[in-house]
Amino acid sequence: MQHDDVIWNTLRAGTCSYKVKTTTQDFCKNDYNVYGLCTRSNCPLSNSNYATVREEEGVCYLYVKTIERAAFPAKMWEKIKLPKDYQEALAEIDRQLIYWPFHVKDRCKKRLTKITQYLIRMRKMATRRQKKLITMPRKIERRERRREVKALLAAKLDNAIERELLERLKQGTYGDMYKFPETAFDKAIQDEDGESEVETEEPSTSKESAKEKKVQFVAAEDFDESDSSDMEDYSDNDSSDMDETESEDEEEVALERLKKSRPRVVIEYEKPKIVATKKN
Repeated sequence: MQHDDVIWNTLRAGTCSYKVKTTTQDFCKNDYNVYGLCTRSNCPLSNSNYATVREEEGVCYLYVKTIERAAFPAKMWEKIKLPKDYQEALAEIDRQLIYWPFHVKDRCKKRLTKITQYLIRMRKMATRRQKKLITMPRKIERRERRREVKALLAAKLDNAIERELLERLKQGTYGDMYKFPETAFDKAIQDEDGESEVETEEPSTSKESAKEKKVQFVAAEDFDESDSSDMEDYSDNDSSDMDETESEDEEEVALERLKKSRPRVVIEYEKPKIVATKKN
């Protein structure tokens, strides 16, 4: 036969694996303790008749322990499922513990209220978006930084390969081997042409300025008569050459002149006046 006082004195004087001592009060870690306090009335081991409420996966259950089942430890606790509605659960506790002391029913109701409140808070928190702080070790940060650098280099290489392939496709190197949509291909070519025009505008302006710098005007005082005679010979040779090449096609002459064209020096000079003298 079970003696509650003997069991409690033994647990209080000796050691209990569920007891937690603090400077102010002792607590109990037993799952069936209704309040979590290590006292005579709240201890589930030293009370033959005991009742508590527990929550399992969002569902509340009423656990009842009676002295008649003390001989069967595997069947010592009776498990009763409580309704989800709070008012109906309170009514079920009153119905199951109708002949029990008032303090036992009151403790079970208070525990049911506490469990119901934290279940409601859990449902609200689950619907909210919460921030989760994750620590990043230094090794992982260095590895990610190296991967970013490698990805940037690979992207530049991919762009260079893409430009080279577009250039080859534009020149017709592959023929009909690769068939692309005409709209996408034309758009890519137009983008490249626009970039090339922007790049070629600057060198053309620099060439024009260089030509302007090469052209100089010199006064006639800097030249002697021998220089003027050389210029006359040069003009005579040009006229003779024009007479010889008149028989050729005009297009070929124009092309050759364009190929051999170079910056000219424009010189202004005055022809010397010839004074006639009479012979005696």
